[in-house]
Amino acid sequence: MKRYRLDPQKPRKLTPAEARRLDAMPIDYSGIPRLGEEFFQKATAAWPPAKKQLTIRLDADVLDWLRGHGRGYQTRINRILRVAMESQPPSPAR
Repeated sequence: MKRYRLDPQKPRKLTPAEARRLDAMPIDYSGIPRLGEEFFQKATAAWPPAKKQLTIRLDADVLDWLRGHGRGYQTRINRILRVAMESQPPSPAR
């Protein structure tokens, strides 16, 4: 027997009958709790934050290491800096 694995990056196409059946099914929201006012007060910050372009000078070996992990090295730099930033106590208001 041959087994097939579904690839989440390439989901199979629905047939028109399957698409119509899914569209016709109502969505059950009963298991989702209501959100209180506290949630909406905290939910004002936009995510992800706006990006700013800048020039940064890195040691060659550091840049080689970051690039050596494949595409997305700038995103990796941002994540590393975000972890460092979030691990620090909040700075006093200026």
